[in-house]
Amino acid sequence: MSDALTLPAETRERAGKGASRALRREGRVPAVIYGGKEEAVLIHIEEKELRRQLGSGHFMNSIVEIELGGKKIRTLPKDVSLHPVNDRPEHADFLRMTKGGKIEVSVPVVFLNEEASPGLKKGGVLNVVRHELELICENDKIPGEIEVDVTGKDVGDSIHISEVKLPAGSESAITDRDFTIATLVAPSALKKSEGAAGDDATGEGMAAGETAATEQGVDEDAAEEQEDKGE
Repeated sequence: MSDALTLPAETRERAGKGASRALRREGRVPAVIYGGKEEAVLIHIEEKELRRQLGSGHFMNSIVEIELGGKKIRTLPKDVSLHPVNDRPEHADFLRMTKGGKIEVSVPVVFLNEEASPGLKKGGVLNVVRHELELICENDKIPGEIEVDVTGKDVGDSIHISEVKLPAGSESAITDRDFTIATLVAPSALKKSEGAAGDDATGEGMAAGETAATEQGVDEDAAEEQEDKGE
């Protein structure tokens, strides 16, 4: 996970569409903190700051410490509803993190030792199927990234989740299949050259066929000419 972010907030006393619209007119975004076997807490946060953090690109994969009443509540963003026209945030949901609890998160994948991959060294391309892995992690052991080693991988090889050593406290959220994370494919230039060779071979075959047909036509014409002379 990315480093924890901080988001100041204030408690809101009323729920409902009318109260939420009033907050938005004041540049605030209604939100809620829930989970952890505690009652949900209604809050509102500054729209400008929320938009700034959303623009970082990793807000939804970050731990967010919400400052509320002089205390910090450790949370994970679960959803941010956006206006369908102007993309302004309209509501946010935060899941309270509790000690010893587990949570499902998306963790980015990074690939290591590409220089030790025969397939990549000969010009192959790493085709990434999953840029993130869905993991179930302990709250205090959420990894920032998952490392995948491509040492020894050649063109045509695949990397599956079973080959990846996950950090302690983490397990795959998908358990019903050994899914693919990435494959090594031949470079497009190689595919094109192979295709061109195939076209050449086809062309040579057609040319040979055309020559044979021409020669056959000549022979038939000659035979007809001899028959005419005989008559």
